[in-house]
Amino acid sequence: MGEILRETVSALEKEESSEEAQAQLDIWKYIFGFVEPAVVKCAIELGIAEAIENNGGPMTFSELSSTLGCDPSLLNRIMRFLTHRNIFKAIPTSTSTNHGYSYAQTPLSRRLMRNDKHSMAAFILLETSPVMLAPWHSLSACVLANGNTSFEKAHGQDVWKYAAENLDHSNLINDAMACHANLTVPAIIEDYSEVFDGINSLVDVGGGNGTAMSIVAKACSWIRAINFDLQHVIDKAPEIERVEHVAGDMFVQVPKADAAFIMAVLHDWGDEECIQILKKCREAIPKENGRVIIAEVVIEEGGNKERLKDTRLMLDMVMMAHTNLGKERTLKEWDHVIKMAGFSTYTVKSIKNIVNYVIMAFP
Repeated sequence: MGEILRETVSALEKEESSEEAQAQLDIWKYIFGFVEPAVVKCAIELGIAEAIENNGGPMTFSELSSTLGCDPSLLNRIMRFLTHRNIFKAIPTSTSTNHGYSYAQTPLSRRLMRNDKHSMAAFILLETSPVMLAPWHSLSACVLANGNTSFEKAHGQDVWKYAAENLDHSNLINDAMACHANLTVPAIIEDYSEVFDGINSLVDVGGGNGTAMSIVAKACSWIRAINFDLQHVIDKAPEIERVEHVAGDMFVQVPKADAAFIMAVLHDWGDEECIQILKKCREAIPKENGRVIIAEVVIEEGGNKERLKDTRLMLDMVMMAHTNLGKERTLKEWDHVIKMAGFSTYTVKSIKNIVNYVIMAFP
């Protein structure tokens, strides 16, 4: 018995020592965690990915430095950082005059190109903007104040009033949501196309610049697509073939259609506001065969094995920092707001490789 006890104690000590060693490494991620998005933002602003793509293939360091007009010694350090994280691929060259490497694109670096269909550059520029970074410094004050929100503490008003009065920031939001639409809507069409079956008209509630409806209109030629958002957003929306832009307030009235589509909007609001928005969506659709298609995060309860859970939990922290009462919801929380809004039933389906789920609610 004594020998077993000694072995158990020894194993526990080794485990504790291993955890301490890992902690010494992990703590640096939290000390310098801001560096990675800051350097990625720098890469976007410099146009590194576009330069390599426009070159038609790998680019020597001297070619890259010359094209970008950058200080070679500083750019070399930036590229060393980015290639270490596999954002760009470093290919050894035979000459030391090119700092020993040429640089090539990767699937990740292409997502830093502003005009690529898979681009997330605008989303990165939004989340790393001074406006969106400032509220993080007040997160603890927000938690302690029980309602004194981080964004309002930083900017004196909520994010939506701020965007309405600062159109450059509003455009950043709309461009970021367009990135999200380019990623999510094709996945819905591919993995869950039946959500659009039997629909002749579809209104996107809070649809920004109309990107989501432009994708739907191309893929589902029989659907009359309506992009619905606030006046200052619609004023900046580009003309899109077969998409009608309509300005209004989703808390007052939603345009009539066979179905309503609402993506990454409800998480911006508390339960009472969500219920109010969903009620307006329910009023806009037919009682027979109408539906509301909700594309949102669902937080899994318990366990950490689901590979996207970490991203979903980070999004929940973003909602805490940037909105008044917004949050990512568990399925139980979605059940509450959907039923309180008067829907009789709903279905839930995940989409491959995307953080969102599709919830289809019926009157």
